[in-house]
Amino acid sequence: MAIANERLTALTGGVLFVLLGLIGITVLSVKSLLPQHFLLGFVLIPPLALKMASTGYRFARYYLGDPAYRQAGPPRLFLRLLAPVVVITTVGLFITGLELWAFGLRFGSIWVAAHKAMFVVWLPVTAVHILAYSNKTTEAVGQEFSSPVANAFTRRSLVVGSLVAGAVLAAASLTYASPFLFFGDG
Repeated sequence: MAIANERLTALTGGVLFVLLGLIGITVLSVKSLLPQHFLLGFVLIPPLALKMASTGYRFARYYLGDPAYRQAGPPRLFLRLLAPVVVITTVGLFITGLELWAFGLRFGSIWVAAHKAMFVVWLPVTAVHILAYSNKTTEAVGQEFSSPVANAFTRRSLVVGSLVAGAVLAAASLTYASPFLFFGDG
């Protein structure tokens, strides 16, 4: 079970790496690419939730004493200490982004500042997280696709399902005229 969870986490991490790279491109010219930034943000929500669920499940199984998870061992101490910062800033980044999408500047520009502050903290801690797990993720994804393993269909279906849910969420967001989409046009 621990291997299945590791592979689900790795597959989801690989998808997030690509999606975060794409949303990173929109950050380079966010004023002109704001609609794309919002759409990719919505696409990211379900895969992020899946990754947090899979890592949260591993965390719980380990600390509840599940033998398979105890045998796999904990992450390195530094990464265990970094994890809450990654999670809190990720959630904060998306909450502030959703607030801006839903309300624009109705409640002041403090939300823009909060979103930028979250990003400034999130970027380096997430970069460290990605770099620390890149070899392990690459190896687990390679093993996932090179060996027939029970329940691989379920893991892959969960990842694909999260992407489909993200696409549906992004499409649904188009039905709302965000007051923030035309920020800076006038």
